[in-house]
Amino acid sequence: MILTANGIDLQVEQRGAGSPALVFLHYWGGSSRTWRHVVDRLVTDFRAVSLDQRGWGRSAAPATGYALADLADDAQAVIGTLDLERYILVGHSMGGKVAQLIASRRPRGLVGMALIAPAPPVPLDLPLAVRQGMVRAYDTRESVAATVAQVLAPDGLDQADLEAVIKDSLAGAPAAKEAWPLSTSQEDISSALADIEVPAIVVSGEHDRVDPPEVLERELLPRLARAQLHVLPQVGHLSPYEAPDAVANLVRAFAMSLADDGILSPNGDEMVQRQCKYCGLSPAAAASVRLRHADIGSATPSTSQRPDHS
Repeated sequence: MILTANGIDLQVEQRGAGSPALVFLHYWGGSSRTWRHVVDRLVTDFRAVSLDQRGWGRSAAPATGYALADLADDAQAVIGTLDLERYILVGHSMGGKVAQLIASRRPRGLVGMALIAPAPPVPLDLPLAVRQGMVRAYDTRESVAATVAQVLAPDGLDQADLEAVIKDSLAGAPAAKEAWPLSTSQEDISSALADIEVPAIVVSGEHDRVDPPEVLERELLPRLARAQLHVLPQVGHLSPYEAPDAVANLVRAFAMSLADDGILSPNGDEMVQRQCKYCGLSPAAAASVRLRHADIGSATPSTSQRPDHS
């Protein structure tokens, strides 16, 4: 559906029911479709809201207005229009940096962040000439395929997923394609992260060539007071496509750890007691156990960030 939010028409997909809601923000070159495999695995337990950022997918594409604050304002306007009472931001790459900025504003209802291969809060550390070259990365089918093979997913994608990535990348508006590498990625919001109060998980691919684990450990983790890093083996930057099971399992466990044992029913008219369908524990208790033992797909928590539950 199209929602008019923050003065712009934005394409928003909604599926499922349950609290906290999951708000999905995509990467530079993606769309709400980027999350479809992950969302498929989560809608039995949660309400999932995915939006096309301005200039991407089926959202409007203004000539200007692609700063982080603009993207954050758009997402917050959608959240307000949908009247989400409790929600988690799930941001990938560019969407992860947008999520960090939103969280620093301490909005009502935000209970956590799941940052998937997120751009760190500091400027992208690439020379101007390289960033100027990035502007042309999504010009043709061949250039998109080369970018995927050489940078985004060096371990490969299924053909159907590659076609989706190519279609989304080609559909981006020229202003959106240019804004991230030349300006938005250069914004420094590192000082704002001190204002973030909610817990977070950070998920990185072992083979990520865009925002590798060591960069996130150096530039992001120390600035988040309540965060844990999980590294996915043999996964690149496009983990929502490459490892949807692992990503969904991590997001589910994190969300359950933040869910009240008594939650609103899907129709919102009563509080109900929910139990994990696998172990019979409350969601928070079950998720705590799962995160503690890292029995979540193929994800491996960073030893430097693993909390001590002994």
